[in-house]
Amino acid sequence: MIRLEAEVHGLVQGVFFRYSAQRQAQALGLTGHVENRPDGSVHVIAEGNRDALERLLQWLHKGPELANVTWVDASWSEPTDAFAGFTIRR
Repeated sequence: MIRLEAEVHGLVQGVFFRYSAQRQAQALGLTGHVENRPDGSVHVIAEGNRDALERLLQWLHKGPELANVTWVDASWSEPTDAFAGFTIRR
């Protein structure tokens, strides 16, 4: 188990990014949350196995169809096991 924290930049708000990220994470069996940030980015924290997190990170670089991701800042750390599922934060 490991933790991925990612900040996704570009046209990523108002394009169903959070909803789509939640669906991707749930399909991969990950826990965590996704939220919009005031600067227009989307913040993702996900925990699970490294393989699934790598797949989520690849998806974050593209996002849903209407998104235009310009860059993703990602970091890895130890998991906290603080999440019961994968949620959208407002």
